[in-house]
Amino acid sequence: MRHILIGLAFLFTSMISAQTTGSIAGKLIDKEYNNEPLAFGNVLLKGTTTGTTSDIDGLYGFENLSPGSYTLVFSFIGYETQELDVEVVSGKVTTVNVPMGASAASLDEVVITTTTRKESETALLLDQKKAVAIKQSIGAEELSRKGVSNAAAAVAKISGVSKQEGSSNVYVRGLGDRYQNTTLNGLSLPSNDVNKKNINLNLFSSDVIENVSVSKAYSSKFYGDFSAGNIDIASKDYKGNGFFEVFTGSGFNSNAADKNFVRSEGTGYFGYYGRYEHNPFAIILSHGIDPVDAGTPINIVYGASGGESFDFNNGSRLSFFGTASFENNYEYRKGSAIDYTLTEKKAFVDSAEEYEYATTTTAMANVNYKINSDNSVKYNSLFINNSSDVVGYFGTDGSGRSRDAILNTEQGFYQMNVQFDQTQMFVNQLEGQHTSGKFDLDWGLGYNVVYSKQPDRKRVTLENYQFALDNDPNTNPTFYSNVVFDNQRYFQNIEDEELNSRLNLAYNISEDIKLNFGYDGRKKERTFDNIRYGYDIVNSNFPVTNVNDFNNIFSLENLNINPASNGIYEIKVINTVPTLSNTNRPGLPENTYNGNLTVYAGYFDAEIKAGEKWLFVPGIRVESLNQNIAYDVINLGINGEDEKNFYKNFYLPSLNIKYSLNEDQNLRFTASQTVSIPEFKEIAPFIYEDVTTRIGGNPDLLEKGFSEIINLDLKYEWFFSKSELLSVAAFGKQIKNPVNLVVGADATGTQRYFRTGDKATVYGFELELRKNLITDKDDNATLSFGTNATYMHTEQDLYAQIDGETYDVSFNKKSEELQGASPLLINADISYSPVFGTYKPTANIVYSYFSDRIDALGSGQLGNVIEKSVSTLDFIWKNNFNDAFEVNFSAKNLLDPTIKYIRETTLGDVVVNSANGNGVSDYKRGINVNLQLKYKF
Repeated sequence: MRHILIGLAFLFTSMISAQTTGSIAGKLIDKEYNNEPLAFGNVLLKGTTTGTTSDIDGLYGFENLSPGSYTLVFSFIGYETQELDVEVVSGKVTTVNVPMGASAASLDEVVITTTTRKESETALLLDQKKAVAIKQSIGAEELSRKGVSNAAAAVAKISGVSKQEGSSNVYVRGLGDRYQNTTLNGLSLPSNDVNKKNINLNLFSSDVIENVSVSKAYSSKFYGDFSAGNIDIASKDYKGNGFFEVFTGSGFNSNAADKNFVRSEGTGYFGYYGRYEHNPFAIILSHGIDPVDAGTPINIVYGASGGESFDFNNGSRLSFFGTASFENNYEYRKGSAIDYTLTEKKAFVDSAEEYEYATTTTAMANVNYKINSDNSVKYNSLFINNSSDVVGYFGTDGSGRSRDAILNTEQGFYQMNVQFDQTQMFVNQLEGQHTSGKFDLDWGLGYNVVYSKQPDRKRVTLENYQFALDNDPNTNPTFYSNVVFDNQRYFQNIEDEELNSRLNLAYNISEDIKLNFGYDGRKKERTFDNIRYGYDIVNSNFPVTNVNDFNNIFSLENLNINPASNGIYEIKVINTVPTLSNTNRPGLPENTYNGNLTVYAGYFDAEIKAGEKWLFVPGIRVESLNQNIAYDVINLGINGEDEKNFYKNFYLPSLNIKYSLNEDQNLRFTASQTVSIPEFKEIAPFIYEDVTTRIGGNPDLLEKGFSEIINLDLKYEWFFSKSELLSVAAFGKQIKNPVNLVVGADATGTQRYFRTGDKATVYGFELELRKNLITDKDDNATLSFGTNATYMHTEQDLYAQIDGETYDVSFNKKSEELQGASPLLINADISYSPVFGTYKPTANIVYSYFSDRIDALGSGQLGNVIEKSVSTLDFIWKNNFNDAFEVNFSAKNLLDPTIKYIRETTLGDVVVNSANGNGVSDYKRGINVNLQLKYKF
């Protein structure tokens, strides 16, 4: 009875209080992002310590306020602070809805952090929570905290995603390059590599990235060629008062620091090659083979960013943002390079080394014109120059072996490979957003050009190299010249040009029903050509007295122009110019292909809310695809000149369902049908020969045309605070007619693409946790922990025999895992961010792991090529001393794991090389130590 009386007294008191006090409630609206709710905005009763923040729906409120006048202060970082006088009336709720927007006057001290909503972990978690489809994102704030330098490293921090060490390959849920799409601001990007479908994500430095999102579940807005996921890079822009920021840094790699680095002759410090306009034959005659000094192996990075906004009286705003940076990197690799199929063909055991000097130059500028709160137009232009200059020496201790050697198969086989690759990419995009009544229009146009070139690769092959190490002038190595191209110069050119577009018209019938009508279009063309010139050694016994001076041998004076000249060598070409000889004369491209891809697609989906809990999004996409590739290659003889075509209309349904268990927890389900089509490089039978690997395409892939894929996803999400998350997901896929990279069980061991069986299945589970261990008085994390893990099981059936029109292959297994699938992926990080006045340090430890996975399927009696598991550990220490000055330190790859590929054989595992990796296997990358200074004006 006593408890009842107390309860009644409390209820009566509350009723009296409610009648004598009032309340303030309202909603914060984000004018910068289509009038969406502004979450986590600050609202303060001026002159008091009473305050609150808006929730995920932008709502805020104050209860039990005494009647009278109050001044509310509304603030959000990077937005205009507003003060409003409000009258509180007894027994009533005063509603105050406040639109918030950026203001030049309020941004003098904020600078670039005006974009923090789309960069911060908190905002991206909110975006993930509200998203219609399943997706995960990592923003600039988290990239900076974890010391991530590019988009490839960024996506590798997302659950279910891993990156292949030593290459640009990214795997999403165990599926590799051919099963993914890459976009920039929602518009497709071309590839920079003949052997890749997607562009190298390493090219996108963190300076130009606002956030990177991975959509693993399909919706009708994506292109139908979707299997593993769509990776979208959102570029930075700026809204606010003028700012200027500069940064510089330096570092070293522990393996490279004490080495004398060399690079290709004719290339520059900034990663440029200035001879593209000259005929390759003229370059051979006028420029030597030997590599040149690459300078002190100290890594350098520097750059600058700036922006300005202009607000006009009519409410419009014109904003400019620009950033430019340059960085280089020295890496030394020493290990093995082995070509092993059913038997050993070539082996450099613990005697292969590579010196790599890499550069990346990035420049981006954009103009954003906000006409009014309902209309905006944005132009974005991006330029990237990326280069990799690798000098490789194979058989440096004289122990190199070759089954095809002429003089000695057991020792003394040696090769030098000097290779420069340069990619220049130009991306131009025009985008617009418009709102009128119940209609929202979002559109974009893109024009991309990529120049990817490998100019003047030099390869020299010697026998009896052990004689170069014996200090006896009477014994010397000689040139290995089984065929004229054992000593060669090689030139390769790729040009991609693409026009693309997107358009989405949304009709908001009511708060519960939204219809989307969309269109996507792509028109892409690729041209490829290569040419080799071989050095035919006239005297097979010619002694090489100095293995560091090939220029003196392959000089014009030693060119054998005619029998009377008594020269040392002749220059040979395969495809001759009509009326000209194939000896000591320029030639025509050896291999060429021209590919065209045209995609037109229309889609429709509906976002249907059923009560407060359910969201249903059924969709359908109709896509018309036309692919054509014409090739002329030498390795197929009279069948080498041909043309392949593929045309198909696809009807691709999808369903996304979201059930809100409560305001903090979601349950999601998706089902969809997608396709996977062959890429140009998978079809064109051109073969690229590295020192120990060979890889080429297979035109037989177009016999069945495409792979049909069924996708299912189920995910639970719990956002238990603004920066904390627990999610569990299960996923499954069935792939009809899967494509795998297969090593041929023949004399060459060439890797090609085959449709290896009728179907493949993939299923797995993902777990992600973000937890704050210690928070400050404002509920911001001081000590936080994050981890995600993925377990996957893949299985595909294998044909016993594939009798193709062009190539044949067989398998002695009935089933196998999918190429590129790691059963286990783990990412974890711990962050400590105390505050000492104006000094705000942040220390991070970041860990990643992937388990063994198949790099290429073996055929016949040949075992698989396996990429061995890798664990990495990085330490990043950021130091903000005030709003202007920042000092950052990082030590990456602290565990320094061994990067190794092996071939499974009946006699045990044999170290081999990967066509997707570097020229060296079984090596350590070394620890990278860097220091960076940044100053904001």
